[in-house]
Amino acid sequence: MQVLLHQRANTGYMDGKWDFAGSGHVDEGETAKMAVIRECLEELGITVDVEFVEFVHLSHRIGKNGGPTYYDIYFIVKKYDGIATIAEPNKCSALEWFDLGNLPNEIIDIRKLAIQNYLDAIPYSEIY
Repeated sequence: MQVLLHQRANTGYMDGKWDFAGSGHVDEGETAKMAVIRECLEELGITVDVEFVEFVHLSHRIGKNGGPTYYDIYFIVKKYDGIATIAEPNKCSALEWFDLGNLPNEIIDIRKLAIQNYLDAIPYSEIY
């Protein structure tokens, strides 16, 4: 099994690290699945139907030193139309498929943990 990762660039957050391609935030008025569909189109130029977006993990991440708390929701896109490309070259320097057992060393730690939780069929985790 493989995962599509992009290398962050010029964002001010974890630049140079590998992150899940097609990830991002939820905009006002949209569901988490709607956000996946929008982010895949914006970042990768691919079209995804909601029926092919499958929830796999929720991580409750407590902010350190008074920082914000996040709820990271992870999905698998089971099918899409188009060819995934770098659609936001100002925020991404590379786009590559990786085997889940052979991830790059420079992957963001919480993403690596999310993959392990997925492989272990753990639907919920907390990070302090």
